[in-house]
Amino acid sequence: MRIKVFEGLKLAAACVVVACCGACFQGKVGDLKMESKSVELGGAKTVTVELKIGVGQLRVTGGAKKLLEADFLYNVAQWRPEVKYEVQGSHGLLVIRQPEFGSNPMGNARNEWNLSLNKTVPMDLKIECGVGESNFELGGLSLTGLDVKTGVGETTLDLIGDWKRDLEANVKGGIGQVTLRLPDKIGVRVQAQKAIGSIEATGLRKENGSYVNDALGKSQATLNLHIQAGIGEIRLESGG
Repeated sequence: MRIKVFEGLKLAAACVVVACCGACFQGKVGDLKMESKSVELGGAKTVTVELKIGVGQLRVTGGAKKLLEADFLYNVAQWRPEVKYEVQGSHGLLVIRQPEFGSNPMGNARNEWNLSLNKTVPMDLKIECGVGESNFELGGLSLTGLDVKTGVGETTLDLIGDWKRDLEANVKGGIGQVTLRLPDKIGVRVQAQKAIGSIEATGLRKENGSYVNDALGKSQATLNLHIQAGIGEIRLESGG
């Protein structure tokens, strides 16, 4: 009975989001378009990257030679992403956003972002997702901060990598499943909270209210993660 109640609440909440988005939708589905964009780092020594997508699929990885190398696929003209970058002093600010005119995840609408970011420049990364699937492979980035907010959908956050510095990360989930893939040779401490749902941890142990691995206190760097989920499941997977 508990499982049926949970699934019912999850479905009801998702329907409310979809209905509200549909009511404010102003765009029409048209021809599928592909756009590629790249952004040079310029004179920046550190950067802040802000990503905001209302509806669609978002994938973020490291490995770009420039600050950004991206492909955008969409078939609603009003969803054409806005890319802005400016450098003040030695700090750069990159903002990529879906225009806020209203969204509708129904029908044949498509909006897919595939972003590759520079892996060497120190970066504060802020991500906000609405409705859709998200996949973040961030272990290859030189992150100084991470803030992720998700709405409705499944999110995978892969932090497996050779970290050289500590990281403070905040992940706030809405409705759906959040999966964190964590390194086993870098110290990890996860504080996880949920409203309705469950927490599954593999390769971690519970210690003083947090989930930790055996490398905590022994490695050069430590990943401190704070996760809060609304309706859904939190999966913590260590072993890379």
